[in-house]
Amino acid sequence: MRKRYTWIALAMIFVMLIASGCGPGTGKSASPPQEPTHVSQKIVIFHAGSLTVPLKEMSEAFKTNHPGVEIETEASGSVTAARKISDLGRQADVMMSADYTVIDNLLIPKFADWNIQFARNMMVLVYTNKSKYANEITPDNWYDVLTRDGVVYGHSDPNADPCGYRTLMVWQLAEKYYKVPGLYKRLQDHCPPENVRPKSVELIALLQSGDMDYAFEYRSVAVQHGLKFVELPEEINLSSVKFKDFYRQAKVEISGKKPGTTLIKEGKPIVYGVTVPKNAPHHELGVEFVQFLLSDKGQAILNKLGQPPIVPPVAATGKDKLPAPLKPLVK
Repeated sequence: MRKRYTWIALAMIFVMLIASGCGPGTGKSASPPQEPTHVSQKIVIFHAGSLTVPLKEMSEAFKTNHPGVEIETEASGSVTAARKISDLGRQADVMMSADYTVIDNLLIPKFADWNIQFARNMMVLVYTNKSKYANEITPDNWYDVLTRDGVVYGHSDPNADPCGYRTLMVWQLAEKYYKVPGLYKRLQDHCPPENVRPKSVELIALLQSGDMDYAFEYRSVAVQHGLKFVELPEEINLSSVKFKDFYRQAKVEISGKKPGTTLIKEGKPIVYGVTVPKNAPHHELGVEFVQFLLSDKGQAILNKLGQPPIVPPVAATGKDKLPAPLKPLVK
């Protein structure tokens, strides 16, 4: 009798094991089927600080047709942005520079294959109602106003931000244009290191607080932040192809690709560049964002915010390596 109960108990245990999925031949516990989970994708954009405002609007517009996409923008000086990729090995899906030659010099060919020129700008001198001599400054006397006692002005770091080395170019060209010997050094001497910031947009807070009277910025930044500005002559504001030969006279030495090296930046019209790096985690999405940037909608946003687009955009570098969706959009 006892033996029969033992066999019954063993049979019941065996049945329970089979029902729980642990019987012979299963190998492991069965788990209930899982519903597929949607993983939203993210685009990371390294960009010049002067593109902060347009990119915010573009990102929102892009997401209307890409609701599952998150866009993370990271502003810095364009040179710094490029070095995040080339020196630090960081990954980005799009890289946008305020100087297209930064992409050519620091990223191509090792870290990127192509470079599209998509927008222009010009250098201006920005100020507020709090600025000293705000009611006197003009395109003809700005350099005299800046070098008066007690006037504080600044610019961005030439080694980190194109707006910084372009400021120095403006000063060099101003010496030639206004025919004032020694003006470049005079402007340098009146702008101490503490008035220099990593990127130009960081100077805006100092202007608005009254801690700085004037700063050299892009016209688009002045428009986007509602700042007053002196529009400098075309011969020195780096905006016009007509004066490209005159601009070439300005030369600024900045840090090179490798520590301890330098390179010479030569004056030329301000042109922005964009690329999708080779190590982009979401390469296809990056290309789609560039496609939107170059579209009528993207160009309209740039134009509205004081950043004249290049129409049509120009692929001067790596045109044969452009992704197929971008080829019809450029010349």
